[in-house]
Amino acid sequence: MDFKNVKIEVLLPEDFIKSLRDKLNDLGVLTVGDYDNVISYSESKGYWRPLKRSKPFKGIQGEISFGTECKMEFRCSYEDIEEVKHIIRTVHPYEEPIINVIPLL
Repeated sequence: MDFKNVKIEVLLPEDFIKSLRDKLNDLGVLTVGDYDNVISYSESKGYWRPLKRSKPFKGIQGEISFGTECKMEFRCSYEDIEEVKHIIRTVHPYEEPIINVIPLL
């Protein structure tokens, strides 16, 4: 199956959405038609436990944590995936950011 666009989902603290949006928009990947800065986000609740070798942004090693973060979503070209993931990892505060790449038909 051939596809040209993907949907990117990334979980991150709300305070980081604007800076990530700005860097992605500078790259030109958030343009849809005659609009740029095109993203959406929603609140998400989750659990995690930092393991022994982790350096958690939030939480304590060995303890299960619960918190609220945001799921930021946007569409981009398949050919831009690697550069987009690099920008996300540069801006994102987590050691292991969740980045979902979903093909769009």
